[in-house]
Amino acid sequence: MAKSPRPLDAFDLAILRIVQQDNKRPQREIAEAVNLSAAAVQRRIAAMEEAGVIAANVALIAPDAVALPITAIVEVQLRDERAATVDAAKALFCAAPEVQQCYYVTGGISFVLVIISPDMRAYDTLTRRLFSESDLFERFRTLVALDRVKTGMMLPI
Repeated sequence: MAKSPRPLDAFDLAILRIVQQDNKRPQREIAEAVNLSAAAVQRRIAAMEEAGVIAANVALIAPDAVALPITAIVEVQLRDERAATVDAAKALFCAAPEVQQCYYVTGGISFVLVIISPDMRAYDTLTRRLFSESDLFERFRTLVALDRVKTGMMLPI
């Protein structure tokens, strides 16, 4: 993410709160909500996109609606923490479309992944490809989600 060329002000933060909830909301409605002109809102949104503050405009899809009901949280331990090993693991995880989220962490494990899968057979095949057939990893542990209680990417701003 690029650095913002200027600090975010109260108007920017108000706009961000709105577009986090619905980025298809008309700019004239956003303008009314934050007491700016539509043109000012448009300029501010464009500037925040350019600066990398707004990283993407995407649709959030319900996994069950597209036959991807299995969500697994996976703890992964690397065999070592050398930069080359960490970088290779990051590249492997980034290349796997089933890996929705990947965090390089501290605290006794190396990575925490959120993986989506159509069924347990597909998940097993994926874990074989990612972990069992690679010499990067010491071990991994899977926690299968029983319910997606809260998901999302909204920031509390």
